[in-house]
Amino acid sequence: MGTSLKNANYLIASRMAEAAGGDADACYELGMVFSSGGAGIAVDLIEAHKWFNLAAVAGSEAGMASRSEIAEDMTAREIAAAQASARAWLHATQRRAA
Repeated sequence: MGTSLKNANYLIASRMAEAAGGDADACYELGMVFSSGGAGIAVDLIEAHKWFNLAAVAGSEAGMASRSEIAEDMTAREIAAAQASARAWLHATQRRAA
């Protein structure tokens, strides 16, 4: 595994841990990673929309704007999948917190 891929995996893992705690900035950063790709991470608009949506729910205006921006390049089915994934994430993190 290359150094840049290790760094990307570390970034994702650390941001997911912060996102699980409700950190809007971590959610936004994850959205940026998946919307732009790089460092061995493929562009995934569904995953990006999910994280931007979670950032928006946590109060991030940048998350709201980015979610709207990438939605223009997605089908209704892809947006629905991203929303379902965001709901599942919220449900899972709320169950762990309880």
